[in-house]
Amino acid sequence: MSARKKRLGELMGRLTKVTMTGPGPDAAVLAELKALRERVPQLTGALVASSDGLLIAHDLPDHIEPNGMAALAASQLALSYRLASTAHGGSFDEVVVHGSSGHVVVYAAGWSSLTVLAGPEANVGRLHLESRPVARAIAEHLTATTNGTHTE
Repeated sequence: MSARKKRLGELMGRLTKVTMTGPGPDAAVLAELKALRERVPQLTGALVASSDGLLIAHDLPDHIEPNGMAALAASQLALSYRLASTAHGGSFDEVVVHGSSGHVVVYAAGWSSLTVLAGPEANVGRLHLESRPVARAIAEHLTATTNGTHTE
């Protein structure tokens, strides 16, 4: 592991109260994001962010700033969780934002979120079908990494 990744893991551990051990989740999580983009052609980008807005991994187009998008995803995650728990007393799973130029979908992924961006022609049902298992897999990767049982 490079010294930079080790320092980043230590910083992430201090900021999130989660101890990062072993290689960072970057490779496994990034592989999940890239595979998702290959399976869903209308997907224009994806990222994973911690619940406090730290960028974990991204596969975004160049015109989107990843750290800013991670902060926005964390805000949406917190707001959606609060809305779901206030309205129905349950947990948050996902939220779909449909805009004139496409979709943004934020999925709960353990202590983090998976955010996917798709064009306006995207089939949202297919997007859910492909993205929900990826959110679960990412949550497992991150949980395994924080517990020191990282597997790739």
